[in-house]
Amino acid sequence: MVRILRFATYRFGGVRRVGVGVNGKLVDLGTAYRILFGVEPPGFLLDLRALVEAGWRGLKLVELVVGEVLREVGSGSKLSEVLLRESIHDPEEVVFEPPITNPSKVLCMAVNYWSHARETNTEPPEQPYLFIKLPTTLVGHRAAVTIPRGAQRADYEVELAVVIGRRGKYISRSEAMDYVFGYTVFNDVSIRERQAPLPKSPRLGLRWLPGKNFDTSAPVGPYLVTKDEVPDPHNLRIGMRVSGEVRQDGTTADMVFKIPEIIEAASDGLTLEPGDIIATGTPSGVGLGTGKYLRHGDVMEAWIESIGTLVNPVVFEDRAVRG
Repeated sequence: MVRILRFATYRFGGVRRVGVGVNGKLVDLGTAYRILFGVEPPGFLLDLRALVEAGWRGLKLVELVVGEVLREVGSGSKLSEVLLRESIHDPEEVVFEPPITNPSKVLCMAVNYWSHARETNTEPPEQPYLFIKLPTTLVGHRAAVTIPRGAQRADYEVELAVVIGRRGKYISRSEAMDYVFGYTVFNDVSIRERQAPLPKSPRLGLRWLPGKNFDTSAPVGPYLVTKDEVPDPHNLRIGMRVSGEVRQDGTTADMVFKIPEIIEAASDGLTLEPGDIIATGTPSGVGLGTGKYLRHGDVMEAWIESIGTLVNPVVFEDRAVRG
């Protein structure tokens, strides 16, 4: 059996595929299954959310398929030529989508790194503080992030995102890691002036919808890495480069609330579903703290040790319209 490290959802030839990263290539699971076994693949090989829900049984079949692909390719058989041509793709030649294209929920943590709290002069909350990003805001690796018309202070936030693997409600922190499938890179793009409270209604608080939810405001990916490949998610380097300049460089050890506490809070009355995404907060270095906001033409590179690098160009809608 081959050990599976990372999954991706991508398009090649206009067709959405679920792939596994192996030896610098992507193995298209559905196509490989058809070629190897001569029948249609089970549905969970075509949709990563369904594969997450299938759990260990799905992973065992994936390991079998990838193992057979590698064996055939290594043999140099006629079948290997078909596999190489139709089911193995260069990551540079595909269009990445969010690993989970259709999560039921995208939850995000506010002020969950001590360094970020200090740079924004904000007292961390006494319990996990979660807000919502709509699933329709998700975009994949290399997709453009389009900043809406009139926006002035567009900001970035690299975050470790947890992908839930099992359905659960009222999950205790002692059991929470059993509900984690894996991890991916998340970039919580914001418009700070639209997030600020309304001057005449400050008691209504921050405006999470206009400040955090606009088309393309949630880049994620490129890969979903299984939990077993990240023994300690609270000991990872995490950072952001903007047009080559290091803006964020921290460690997940700086989290105020760890993943088990976050899952416990998120599931307190709300059922978490397989494929749900929980972004766990960002370290210092964001524009809100430094005054360095995004500009038209910037390229964001959000990276997390052992998980990957998520790259997205920035397009200001006003500038793009003017040409």
